[in-house]
Amino acid sequence: MDNKPKQTNYGALTTITLVFFFWGFIAAGNSVFIPFCKDYFSLDQFQSQLIDFAFYGAYYLGALGLFVYGSSTGKDLVGGWGYKKSIVFGLLFSALGAVAMIISVEFNVFSGMLLGLFIVALGFSLQQTGANPFMISLGDESTGSNRINLGGGINSLGTTIGPLVIAFALFGSGTFTQEEIANLDLWKVIVLYALVGGLFIGIAALIGFSKKVPAGIVEGKPERARKAVVTLLLITGLLIGCFAPVFASYASKDAKAIETNQTSISDIQDDITEKLEAANYEVGEMEEEELETLSAEVCPTETAEISALETTNEDLLKPLEQTRMYWLLGALAVIVLGMLIINRVANKQKEGWGAMQYPQLTFGMLAIFTYVGVEVAVGSNLAELLKQPKFGGLGTSEIAPYVAMFWGSLMIGRWGGAINAFEMKKQTKQILRFVVPLVAFGVVLLASAIAGHDVKPFYWYIFCVLLQIVVTYITNDRPAITLGIFGTLAFVAMIIGLTSSGMVTIYAFLSAGLFCSIMWPSIFSLSLIGLGKFQTQGSAFLVMMILGGGIIPPIQGKLSDIIGIQESFFVGALCFAYLAAFAFIVKRTLKKQGLATE
Repeated sequence: MDNKPKQTNYGALTTITLVFFFWGFIAAGNSVFIPFCKDYFSLDQFQSQLIDFAFYGAYYLGALGLFVYGSSTGKDLVGGWGYKKSIVFGLLFSALGAVAMIISVEFNVFSGMLLGLFIVALGFSLQQTGANPFMISLGDESTGSNRINLGGGINSLGTTIGPLVIAFALFGSGTFTQEEIANLDLWKVIVLYALVGGLFIGIAALIGFSKKVPAGIVEGKPERARKAVVTLLLITGLLIGCFAPVFASYASKDAKAIETNQTSISDIQDDITEKLEAANYEVGEMEEEELETLSAEVCPTETAEISALETTNEDLLKPLEQTRMYWLLGALAVIVLGMLIINRVANKQKEGWGAMQYPQLTFGMLAIFTYVGVEVAVGSNLAELLKQPKFGGLGTSEIAPYVAMFWGSLMIGRWGGAINAFEMKKQTKQILRFVVPLVAFGVVLLASAIAGHDVKPFYWYIFCVLLQIVVTYITNDRPAITLGIFGTLAFVAMIIGLTSSGMVTIYAFLSAGLFCSIMWPSIFSLSLIGLGKFQTQGSAFLVMMILGGGIIPPIQGKLSDIIGIQESFFVGALCFAYLAAFAFIVKRTLKKQGLATE
C-alpha cells in the first residue's frame, strides 16, 4: 500500500484562490458602501446595516436551500455537479447580481441595491460551499487546512483593497460633505459593478475551461437529517417573524410623521440659512454651536418651530426604537436558544439530527455566527464612530483607510498562517511567521498611500501587529489555545475601546481585526473534530451560520441609534467573551469524547 502523501495541485490551487479574493473584496467594500448609503439615502444606522443583512442573509438561505434539497432528495447537488462546475455556476449567478446592482444604481433604488447584493452573495454561498472542500481535495487531506488558510490570506487581500477601490469609485480623490454626497453622480459605481460582473464571468470561464482544475465530482449520498431540516426551517420562519415587524415599522403612521417633520425641519433650516446669508453672515465658516446661537437670535420664530418639531419626533421615535430593538433581540434569541435546545435534544436522541448530534458542532455553529457577526459589526460601524468629533470628525469620504486597516488587520494575521501551506524548513517558517505579517502591514499602508490617503495615523499601530506576532508564537498553531487567547485579547481590546477616546479607542477597535484573523480556521477545525461521515454536512452547517453577519451588525446599528455609537461596541465585547469561552467549552467537550484538540 502506498502511503505517500498526495501532491498539491498548485495550478488548480492558484486558480481557485481567485474566488476567495472576490468574497473579501465585495464584503469589505460594504463597510464603505454602508456609510455612503446612509448619507446618500438619508438612512438611520439600522437601515444602513441592512446591506450586511441582505448580504450575509443570502449566505444562510443559500446554504440552507442546498442542505434541505440534499436531505430531502438524498442527492448532493454540489457533489453531483462537481466542485468545479458549482464554483462556475456560483460566479455566473453573482454576475447576475452585479447586473441587478447596475440597474438599481441607475434608478437610485436602495431596495434594488439590497436585492443586487443579495443575489451576488447567493452566488458566493454556492461558490464557498464548493471551494472550501475543493481546496482540501487539491492535496493531502492532512494539510487541507493550510490551503484554506492560504485562501483566507488571498481573501484578506481583497478585504484590504475592496474599501479603497469602492471609496475611489464613490468619491474619487476628493472630500465631500454629507450634503454633497447626497447629490453625487453614481456613474462610477455603475462602471465598477460592470467590471466586477465582467470579472465574475471571466473567472468562471477561466476555471470552467482550465484543464488544470479537476471536476471535483463527489460520489455518495448526503446523510439525511429530518429533524435538523424541520428545526432549521422553523428557526428561519421565526427569524422572518422577528424581522418583519421591524421592517413594517418604517412604513408605520408614526414613522411617516417623523419623516414629514424631518422634511419640515430641513426646509426651515434652509430658510434660516438664506436669511443669514442675506444679512451677510459667513454661514459656511461658522462652527455648529455658533450657528445655532446666531439662528436663535436672528430667526427666533423659525428656531422655536424646529425645536418643537424635534421634540415631537423624539416622543414618536422612542417607542418605535424600543419596539424595533425588542424584535431584533428576539431574532438573536431565536438563534442562540435554538442552538442550545438543539444541542440538548440531539444529545439525548441522536437519530434524525445528522451532524447536529455532536455538541462541538452546535457550539461551533454559534461560534461561527458570533465570529462573523462581530467581525462585520466592528468593520461596518467603525465609519460612524470616526464621524464623531472626539474620534476625528471624519467625513464619509475620509474613512476608507481606517476601514482598509481593519480588514487589512485580518490579512496581516492570515498571511502569517498561510505560510504553512508551503513546504519549507521549520526554521524558515519560523522566520517568515515574523517577517510576513510585517510585510502585510506594509502592503496595507502602501495600498492606502497609493490611493492618496494619509497613513501617518497608523504608524504606531505596528505595536499592535507585533503583539499579535508574539502571541502567535506562544500559541503555536494549537487551535483551542489560540482561539481562547485571541478571543480574550479581543475582549480586552473592546473594553479599552469602550472606556477610552481618540486614537486609543480607534487602535483598540482596529486590533479586533488582528485577533479575528485566526478565528475562522480555529473554530472550523475544532467544530469538525470527530464528526466522521457527518463532516461534510457539518461544514455546510457552519457556512450557514455566516448569517451572523446579517443579524449582529443591525442589532449594533439599532443600539447605536439609541445609546450612542461608541457605547454600542459593547456588543463586540459580549461576542468575543463567548468566543473565548467556546475555546474552553469545546476542548472540554472533545476531551469527554476521547478526542485531542492539539
